[in-house]
Amino acid sequence: QEEAREEIERFLDRAMLAGVTAVRIVHGHGSGALRRVVREIVKDHPAVVRSGHPPQQRGGTGVTEVELE
Repeated sequence: QEEAREEIERFLDRAMLAGVTAVRIVHGHGSGALRRVVREIVKDHPAVVRSGHPPQQRGGTGVTEVELE
């Protein structure tokens, strides 16, 4: 989980610096551990405006869509 945390934080930072305004983080369903890590990170990341899960046909709860400033 710690490795995933570091990679997701780097991913969000790079996206923000590149001027990207929206990203999708595919974490799958599994045990839900990665989904929880993603939720914690996006909740606290300064560039995140909002986040949530897309409709089922676009990944549902196995994906987190993030809107960036």
